[in-house]
Amino acid sequence: MRTSSLPGCGVFLNFLSDNATLLDILQGVQEKPTRGASVDMSDYQQAACKTLQEVEAGTDAVAVPLLGLIGEVGAVATAYKKQLRDGRANPTFKAQLREELGDALWYLAVLAEQSGLDLADVAAANLHKVADRWRPTTADQIPFDEDYPQKERLPRTARFILRLADVNGITKSILTWDGAAVGDPLTDASHVSDDYRMHDIFHLSYAAVLGWSPVMRSLLRRKRRSNPAVDEAEDGGRAIAIEEGISALVFSYASRHNYLDGKAHIDNDLLDTIGSMVGHLEVSAHRAADWEKAILTGYTAWRQLRQAGGGIIDLDMNTQTLVVSSMPAQ
Repeated sequence: MRTSSLPGCGVFLNFLSDNATLLDILQGVQEKPTRGASVDMSDYQQAACKTLQEVEAGTDAVAVPLLGLIGEVGAVATAYKKQLRDGRANPTFKAQLREELGDALWYLAVLAEQSGLDLADVAAANLHKVADRWRPTTADQIPFDEDYPQKERLPRTARFILRLADVNGITKSILTWDGAAVGDPLTDASHVSDDYRMHDIFHLSYAAVLGWSPVMRSLLRRKRRSNPAVDEAEDGGRAIAIEEGISALVFSYASRHNYLDGKAHIDNDLLDTIGSMVGHLEVSAHRAADWEKAILTGYTAWRQLRQAGGGIIDLDMNTQTLVVSSMPAQ
């Protein structure tokens, strides 16, 4: 049995047998691709695997390209390290980086093949994942209730007032809209005073940024009762419990990260957990980037309310914003 190692792109290939020729090995592979030429990922994968050499019997087919990929990623880092060190004295950096990236791509293609994956599908799935994580949905695509009667829609713009009041020695948060109370006064419901009593601001941020809040639909009496199925599945008790759970979960996370002050991004694990919690709800149509924006918007407003001890909250779903301002002096 012949034994050999997997080659990288640009490395001279050993002949597979005494009678093999380089032309046989590279059949179907463009020998010298011109600069700027485009290559289909699936075609590249098939062509790359034509240069795959046999390995010793019993060798894990995945291990060798996997280790090769790790090695080539190290080579990319080494090439960049030399550029940092030598600067203009290293005029071949771009060519070196091109070669090392090509080698890494070769191993990646082989690894995909040995794992039963198509590189083009991998690339497409990754682009979808990246878009979900980093490209928020546009405001015009946010609302879920556009086709419902006005009385069943979340308000597109609204002004709320949140005040703190002492009730029998307990500080409570009171939210009002057009002079009417929105739900019951809230406490921290905790042994620790952490101002979770003002967490209705998070539900308002979900409404403003995501166009979604079963909690606010219930409190504002905007449930979609004209569609009993939607009323039960999307606006009912289970959806409300899930939203409250998300609010508590994120608050626990935020309390460990300075209540997100100065934090520009939310950890992917948390966003993935939220995604799994709402997987059966309409809001699952929105992206992780939308949830990140909603969370950061809510906590910016919450910190302002906490510092001022309450305030005026202007919600605008059209601009996906919450603006907090001070209440007039009494």
